[in-house]
Amino acid sequence: MTELTHEASLEHAHPEHEGTGVENRKLGMWLFLSSEFLFFGALISNYLLYSNRAGFPGVYPSEIYDIPFTSVSSFVLLMSSLTMVLAHNAQTRQDVNGTRTWLFATAALGSIFLGGQVFEFTEFIVNFDMKLSTNPAASAFYVLTGFHGTHVAIGVIMLLSLWGISRRRGGLSDRQGLNLELVGLYWHFVDIIWIVIFTVVYLLSVPPV
Repeated sequence: MTELTHEASLEHAHPEHEGTGVENRKLGMWLFLSSEFLFFGALISNYLLYSNRAGFPGVYPSEIYDIPFTSVSSFVLLMSSLTMVLAHNAQTRQDVNGTRTWLFATAALGSIFLGGQVFEFTEFIVNFDMKLSTNPAASAFYVLTGFHGTHVAIGVIMLLSLWGISRRRGGLSDRQGLNLELVGLYWHFVDIIWIVIFTVVYLLSVPPV
């Protein structure tokens, strides 16, 4: 009887959408990520529009990319997807210490990636004099990668918030377990978007002739 009451209270707290059968907060996250995917698509298209167009003054981003460095940063971010999966698995097994460890590891890897992006931007501005206003190609690059970096920073904040909650008495309860799942969806989205950016912007982009 107690278990039925507990399940009923959870269903009442997080009702499912009648048409899809998906919990409302998860459905909301999927809709949000879908809109963000379209927005990133527009930013990538904008970069492709200007990246190979000749005639702009100043240096082009594709002329100064440090592919080995960015590859390492990309690997770090992709590994954070693995630690996010491990955090979710630990939470489902009610392994509190494991959940805390992998949440913190994911936030740490995301922070390392952000540090790499700050270093890259600094190198481009100081050593190559490529600023936001240098030309449309540079502007498109900074807006696209900076917008993604902002998403990573928001994800790190959410991860550290979950890590802090897990250290409080009661930790991440079953009632709050979906919070970790939602953050996980967001984090995997950020990683997938970076795969697209790294491939299209860094690997396939060539300087204008």
